Amino acid sequence: MEPALSLPLLIALIGVALAFDFLNGLHDAANAIATVVSTRVLRPHQAVAMAAFFNFIAFLFFGLHVAETVGKGIVDVSVVDAHVIFGALMGAIAWNLITWGLGIPSSSSHALIGGLIGAGTAKAGFSAIVWSGVIKTSAAIALSPALGLVLALLLVLITSWLFTRRTPGGADRTFRRLQLVSASLYSLGHGGNDAQKTMGIIAVLLYSQGLLSGGFHVPFWVVISCQAAMGLGTLLGGWRIVHTLGSKITRLTPHQGFCAETGGAITLFLATWLGIPVSTTHTITGAIVGVGSARRTSAVRWNVAGRIIVAWVVTLPAAALMSAACYWAASAVGLLV
Repeated sequence: MEPALSLPLLIALIGVALAFDFLNGLHDAANAIATVVSTRVLRPHQAVAMAAFFNFIAFLFFGLHVAETVGKGIVDVSVVDAHVIFGALMGAIAWNLITWGLGIPSSSSHALIGGLIGAGTAKAGFSAIVWSGVIKTSAAIALSPALGLVLALLLVLITSWLFTRRTPGGADRTFRRLQLVSASLYSLGHGGNDAQKTMGIIAVLLYSQGLLSGGFHVPFWVVISCQAAMGLGTLLGGWRIVHTLGSKITRLTPHQGFCAETGGAITLFLATWLGIPVSTTHTITGAIVGVGSARRTSAVRWNVAGRIIVAWVVTLPAAALMSAACYWAASAVGLLV
């Protein structure tokens, strides 16, 4: 075990982790509300309030499998110390702020995973990496948007067949009501998967300081703190990314919004139960592309989708490099001594 931090430094580092969770909610709020806002089912402030509520209560519905994967399934816990956690968080926060400022819906999840890999490797080389967890998480970069796309496309086909005899106006009213349900479910899935990543970070920090009795686990106060930080971030919203997801990729109807959100929610529920830290950004983007292409492929603005895909590919290595630099800087100046 590494030498114990002083209490003020430990509290400060936990504060940095919660700041990342807050920014995660701010950065990824658009994932849950872009479709329901773009279809004008809810006003923006109504949508973020709903999303924040379901983000917060998500811990009531899911286990902590994702937190365990992040805490001990990406980097060997014996390597983790305060400098590794600091480097991982600062690198991920820096990348989130850059992409948020540019309005690019990159993945906060993969920024954090990349941050852990970068800081852990900076300390102990590639032997620090738990390859099984990294491979599982990396595979989800491709699989989660693909599954979201396929499910959303299937839902468009099924619901179109079921509502074939309804008038357009009647169907539109029904899907406006249903979209309240689908947006709530997606917010629940977002809170369940994303908040657990910061829970894992704080838990492994406490474990590295010898403050967890009975082996690695996530204390309840950590669960509540992370859910609250994410809910608060979501409440403030991320309007630049709402615009990108809600209107720049494709124009959505309430029918399409319902199918995109439901397909994305199913994907997130499945991943969370399996303990896979997926990207909510990737998932909803894939689902939106799916419903857009169901209408016709030209309905999707592929140049915008292409920019988003580039951000997906770049996020992991960019966050890793930033986090490695933050780790070396913190270590060099003895920042956390």
